[in-house]
Amino acid sequence: MVVIRLSRGGAKKRPFFNIVVADSRLRRDGRFIERVGFYNPVAAGAEQPLRVAFDRIEHWTGHGARMSPTVERLVTQAKAAA
Repeated sequence: MVVIRLSRGGAKKRPFFNIVVADSRLRRDGRFIERVGFYNPVAAGAEQPLRVAFDRIEHWTGHGARMSPTVERLVTQAKAAA
């Protein structure tokens, strides 16, 4: 099954998450199909905390991909802000 989920990056105590489309059987931070955005929970100043490619999200959900609950919350939050 294909899922749209977060993949953690960044340094210790400075998390940074990529929003990726991946096979659900693969590791969280492992191989993925496509990167469709990012989420920076500790963004400060002029840094952008969230970016989502809505067209790619629609493409993958149209092809049967499921979003994780956190990604679903972030996408609805980004749509409300746009």
